[in-house]
Amino acid sequence: MTTLSNPKTRIKKIRVLVADSSRIHTHLLADALKRDLLFEVLPFDGTSRSLLASFAEPDADVLVISVNLDDQPLRGLEVLSELRAINSKVRAVVLMDSLRDEVILKAFRAGARGIFCKSQPVEVLSKCVHCVYQGQIWADSREMSVAVEALANAPTVRAVNARGLSLLSKRELQVVNCLAEGLSNREIAKRLELSQHTVKNHLFRVFDKLGVSSRIELLFMTLTPSGSTQSITENSMRNSGSDASRDEFDMLQKAAEAGLPAAQLALAQMYLMRRTEPEDAVRAYTWYLVAMERASQAKELITKMLTAKQIEEARREAGTKLAQTDAGSNRKLEAWQATGVVES
Repeated sequence: MTTLSNPKTRIKKIRVLVADSSRIHTHLLADALKRDLLFEVLPFDGTSRSLLASFAEPDADVLVISVNLDDQPLRGLEVLSELRAINSKVRAVVLMDSLRDEVILKAFRAGARGIFCKSQPVEVLSKCVHCVYQGQIWADSREMSVAVEALANAPTVRAVNARGLSLLSKRELQVVNCLAEGLSNREIAKRLELSQHTVKNHLFRVFDKLGVSSRIELLFMTLTPSGSTQSITENSMRNSGSDASRDEFDMLQKAAEAGLPAAQLALAQMYLMRRTEPEDAVRAYTWYLVAMERASQAKELITKMLTAKQIEEARREAGTKLAQTDAGSNRKLEAWQATGVVES
């Protein structure tokens, strides 16, 4: 961010890096955005590979990137995913030619904080950039419903039970999260800047605390369906404001920030159901997006462990369980409404 020089006031300018689908489109869009005097706009002329290299030390506050780059469909989303691997704090707006559900979902999974259709006026894009810069999410109700619907149709994940979560240290939670991403001990050690021996020791302690004996058992304990996180959410709803509720919330917050998908999903559900503040809905959606990405990674990891026959069997069983879950959720919502836990 740079600052406007003025004898009386100093106004911070937002540095916006623009990477559209072609060089001419990039410069046209950059020129249009320059009408906003609070922007310092930087058109990017290089290839997607050079964009990755330049963002190793980001010099922009917001990235405006096309869904397609280098004449390759969805290349912009691949670049965004890689950029977020380098710097998770990247704030990006994804430009789309059309708002297809599957592309919207892929954009959110890649880390988009804003979705913008090129058919909209540039003034709307300026508002979108300001919103994303402020840490908010720019998406209309339809785009948000696409993300929420995808989460609703995904298998529920958990991070063992409440006691197990409270027993793990922050570092142990980080190791479990890396394991859930499919990393080897060597890769976990490199990411966390530890020795492989230290990683093994952390895993042995996690095994002992959670009562498992292998990485596979730990993985399935972390990712299989259970009502434990759900019960935490329900108890917190019923006991809002109590010390126990605060402890449970802090526990979930700690686990969510460490990267465990079930805690992220449970935290999203907690924010969504309580909605005591206007920001709660945004916080719920933020954690839903994070949980969606983690659940997708877990799905890919487990898929690699199964045969085609096992995958088909799992899909059939998942369809049955999802149907049962939908019926149970409807009954539970009616009960909460009857007792005043949530509004009708």
